[in-house]
Order: sequence, then structure tokens, then C-alpha cells
Amino acid sequence: MPSIHATDSSVVEDILVVGFARDKKSKKFSIHSGDLRFNSAPILEALDDLGASAAPDEIIKLPGSSTKLVVLTGLGETKNEYPHEVLRRAAGAASRALSGHNSATFALPATEITAFAAVAEGALLGAYAFDEFRGSSKAERKPALKKIAVHSKNAKRSDFQKQLTRAEVIAKHTHIVRDLINTPPSHLTPDSFCQRFKKLAAGTGIKIEILNDDQLRKLGYGGIIGVGQGSANKPRLLHMSYVPKKSNKKTKRYAFVGKGITFDTGGLALKPAQGMEAMKSDMSGAAAVSAAILAIAELKLPVAIDAWAPLAENMVSDTATRPSDIITIYGGKTVEVLNPDAEGRLVLADAMMKAAEVGKKNGLDGLIDVATLTGAQVVALGTRTSAVMTNNQEFSEKFLQLAETTGEQFWPMPLPEELRASLDSPVADIANIGDRMGGMLVAGLFLKEFVAPELPWLHLDIAGPAYNDGKAHGYTPVGGTGVALRTLVALAESAASQ
Repeated sequence: MPSIHATDSSVVEDILVVGFARDKKSKKFSIHSGDLRFNSAPILEALDDLGASAAPDEIIKLPGSSTKLVVLTGLGETKNEYPHEVLRRAAGAASRALSGHNSATFALPATEITAFAAVAEGALLGAYAFDEFRGSSKAERKPALKKIAVHSKNAKRSDFQKQLTRAEVIAKHTHIVRDLINTPPSHLTPDSFCQRFKKLAAGTGIKIEILNDDQLRKLGYGGIIGVGQGSANKPRLLHMSYVPKKSNKKTKRYAFVGKGITFDTGGLALKPAQGMEAMKSDMSGAAAVSAAILAIAELKLPVAIDAWAPLAENMVSDTATRPSDIITIYGGKTVEVLNPDAEGRLVLADAMMKAAEVGKKNGLDGLIDVATLTGAQVVALGTRTSAVMTNNQEFSEKFLQLAETTGEQFWPMPLPEELRASLDSPVADIANIGDRMGGMLVAGLFLKEFVAPELPWLHLDIAGPAYNDGKAHGYTPVGGTGVALRTLVALAESAASQ
């Protein structure tokens, strides 16, 4: 990951990144360089001839006079003030476009601290590359931008410096999530996932507990065992616990639970071959919650967090769970497995029951599960907007407000009671699938069965946004995105300030 610092100096002998926009009515371009005085006249004259539009993700590189290069990043329509997410994406797009370069100074319209923070975060998030498994082609790849400076007249202010530190923490742990998602299943198994986070958590004060398959079976984690029993790579349950140093006020406590299917073939309900390679991303939720607790610990937030990652490979073999098998979830509820490809909800149910049990001892302010759970989420909301379902409207509204500040796109979805009957089983307490129409909502209703009504709960279905198999955009690369981490950290920050 690149280094970052703030500067209030003039830009000489460096790449300069500035924003540009276009007025909707007059079609005239404008250059936006924040606090930096910049002679934009020669560039403005050339933009029409260059066929520029100033659309988001548009990048134009021009030779500089006092600078090595001037990079224009599109801000869209001209505004007096640009939303923080527009700035975050514009900085990220420029950062991506500068792969192979050593350093750049970002002078965007970011005079206020929230805008400054967004530029810093976007630039760091955009400077990402995953080349761990390249061999002969690695030398041909351009490395990510190495050094980032964010220009501001407030560069020396301590509160602005703190925002740089926060941006570094967020970007570092987002990159960890992306790396894990991009790692092939040949190198990322339930056990190796646990060992990675055990190593990452060393020295942070986070306590680690890992349950192996024998322990899971003995303790009654039927969901995790049922999903993972068809694989030679045995399932695990990773529990990471962070308790801050004592403060003068009551410490808020949250449980984060992330779906951790390190590869999903669909089991005996085998998925089509086309697109199955993306199923290495089915552990995105587990990676997000596990990295989020690391970020929260590094920021030393006075909030207690328990992160749970139920991990399994859903494979085809003579020991795999069969359609119509009945399993017993931790806590005693039985499930008829009608579709072995609806496996994420089974491992989540185990972990959610355990998370609530542990949290009850000290009082739990909320439980959030994060999962690439349903293809129906992508049908309903596309590949850039995640779903939020809840049993507590106030908790959901608070989360959505925080997501607005982080730039992560979430949308509230209902849990219609009339769909619950479709999960009824003639032989068990509940079936793992119900109506196909509204499948995302049915999955949420299934999970709701494993949460006490009085415990505030959010279900985040990130199936589409977790993995970008299209073109890179803004600060989002191809492959793993790291979605949900930023808002989980923001939730902890919000709780710490209350």
C-alpha cells in the first residue's frame, strides 16, 4: 500500500491531480484544484479539442509546465460543492490510472475535513494491485502508485492529520479483504483463513479462538459441519474478540458475523461451470468482519467487538450433505436441507446463535451478519448496491446513515411475514429454502429465525457488490472490493462517540 501525507506546498516536479467538471447548460469546463493556485487557462482551451466530457471515471493526462504531468479526473456536472463520494471516486480513478508511477499530489476541491478525508481514502483505495500469483507476467505489470500527497491549506492541522491516519487504516484493511477474496481456493482454505488472521491479530490485543471440525461436531454446530463435511479441507469457526481499555462510560458491544465459504461448488446441487470461478469470493463477508475488527483495534476505538467467521468449503463428494438431509443448528433448531447450494444461511445460523449466546453475558447492542448470500440480491439491486434487512428499524436507519457517509451503497429491503410460511418443513423445524420469488427476502427470513426479537439485528446481503467481475471503476478494482468494512468501522466509531 502507498504511503500518504498532507502538503500545503506548491507542486513542483511531481504529478498533479486536479478535478474537472462541465456545466450542464453552458457546456463549459471548469478546473477544481482546491486550495492550490493553478493556471488552468491553457488546459481549458484544449478540453473541447480532446473530446473531454468530465464524466466520472474519465481521466485525461497532459504534460505539465512546472509539474511532470497534470492528471484531470472527472467530477461530472459543475457544482459549488462536490459530495464526498464523488471526490472519493475521482481520487480513486486517478490513483488507478497512475499505476507504474512513483508519486502524485492530489489537489481536489476538498477544503473541508470530510472532503479531505474522502480524497485521501479514495486515493489509497484506488492504489491497489494483486499480483501474488503471477509468474512470468509479473514483470509486465505496473505496480500501484507508491506515494500520495493530499494538498490542503490545513495540512498541518492535527485533525486533518488524524484523518490521514484513519484513511491509511481503512485502506490497509480493505486491501487485506481484497487480497483474501482474490486468493484462489487452492491457497485459501478454512484453516489457512484462520491462520492468516491469527498472524494478523498478533500484538493487537485481539483474542483468537479457532474451533476445528472435531470440536464443531462435538459442540453441535450442525450448520457448519453439514456444509463442510463434503470437503477434504475441514470446516472451522474463527472467533476474534476485541475489548478496549476501560473508559468512563458504558462500553457498547457488537457482534459481527461473516459468511465464510472459501469455495462454493453448490455441493450436490452443483452450480453451472460458467461463472463458478467467482465462487472463491463466497467468503467476502467473513473477510470483511475479520478485517473490520483489526481496523477497529488499530484505531483503538472504545467499543467491544466480537467477530465470528464460520468457514467451510461446499464441495461435492460421497460425504456431502444430500437434499432432504436434516441437520441441527447450534442451539437445537432442526433444518431440512432441501438445497445444498443454500448453504451460507446454515453456517451463519450456527455462528449467529453462538454470537448471541456469548454477547448475552455482557449485553449486546447489536448483531450484524455480512454475507454473499443470494443471487436474488443481484437481480434486485444490481452489482453495486447491497441489501439491508432488519428486525429493528432504528438500527437499520442508523446504519444506512453511516453508509451514506462512507460511500458504501446499501438499500433497505423488507422481511414480509407472508413469505415465512414457504420455509415450513413437514419433517423439521424449518427448511433452508422457500419461495423462489423474493429469494433474497426469504433468506433473510430464514436468518431471522435465529435471532431473538429483542436483539437488534442487521442482515447485509453483499452478493453483487463484494466481487467486481466487470470493469474497474472509481476506487474499485476488478475482483474483490472489500465492501461493508468501511461502514462496520463507521458504526464502531459512531458508538464510541455516544
